[in-house]
Amino acid sequence: MIHRSARRLRLGRVAVARALVVLAMIGAVPAMAAGVYEVEGVAVDVTSETVTQARDEAHAAAHEIAFRRLLERLTLRADQARLPQLESSEIAGLVQDFSVAQEKTSSTRYIGRLDFRFRREDVRNLLIDFGISFAETGSKPVLVLAVYESAGALLLWDTPNPWRDGWEAVPAGDGLVPLILPLGDLNDIAAIGAEQAVRGDAQRLAVIAGRYGAEDALVARATLRLNPQTGRPELSVSATRQGGVASEQTFVRSFASVGEEDVESLLRRAALEISVQVEDDWKRDNLLQFGQQGVLSVSVPITGLGDWRTVRDRLAGIAVIRYTEVVLLSQTRVLLNIHYLGSPEQLGLALAQADLALAQDDEVWTLRPTGEATAGGVW
Repeated sequence: MIHRSARRLRLGRVAVARALVVLAMIGAVPAMAAGVYEVEGVAVDVTSETVTQARDEAHAAAHEIAFRRLLERLTLRADQARLPQLESSEIAGLVQDFSVAQEKTSSTRYIGRLDFRFRREDVRNLLIDFGISFAETGSKPVLVLAVYESAGALLLWDTPNPWRDGWEAVPAGDGLVPLILPLGDLNDIAAIGAEQAVRGDAQRLAVIAGRYGAEDALVARATLRLNPQTGRPELSVSATRQGGVASEQTFVRSFASVGEEDVESLLRRAALEISVQVEDDWKRDNLLQFGQQGVLSVSVPITGLGDWRTVRDRLAGIAVIRYTEVVLLSQTRVLLNIHYLGSPEQLGLALAQADLALAQDDEVWTLRPTGEATAGGVW
């Protein structure tokens, strides 16, 4: 259970006058997750009787493609067979705006790339009406270390590494969990070896993850064997995600070749399946729970208005936060009530993805920015 702090922040007389002006400007800060509802780079290529007709058909198709990509980004794979099927005209009512990033035309052909922004509340309500759970919290990048076991040896940076090749063939996604493959240069080789990765050396994993702006590392160990009965290749994968604020997560999957599937295709399919499971596990941990709500009172240390703006802007991008309200303001601290959805653990995880650290000291919750330096100021 979360206990509110009984401590009140004292304001000097000068600070009070200025605080009143600031409070009038900022009031309650609504939470927004606009980036999650943006779908970029929707490619269309349509030929019709006229270029006008081709453009209209292409834009209608782009609406449907963008809408499907958005829903798949938000929902679990198990629920995607139940996603609403809407006409392009219905989807248009859910679009806040769209723009044409690129286009080429001929007398009968239209080729374009379009960017969309969807109306968050309308899409939310649609999914709620269909009884489909969804998540909006984006994960920080996750670094993938593809360790391949061959003839008893562990390969990570070695060439060839067919398991790494399988990961490189996975199409770039636009889901909630960005996956990154390391370059495998000399700095990477010096940072960690295959045995250290498999052993889960936290210090070395943190070093190499940090090189790529990631907080978590996914160590995916794959072992290829031949089925003694069928003579067909089979793959066993143990994947462990660790680092950041989330607890260590490990899962094991087995993949058998299908039909005439060769080893290369099997490795690509397994890498794709593992990436989808990582995405699904993240969504499952961050599903929005509209039936569970809470309020957390936090103290935000500041040196000036710039510091508060930094925290305020980061809070505004967190999906589980319904809104925030400023209770008291001084030259050194802001007392803030955070109204949120779900559990306190979900809130803490979401805050960490926005580079905000939540800690409790003597029953007082303190919220501080991490990552890049904040912009201080003078009152």
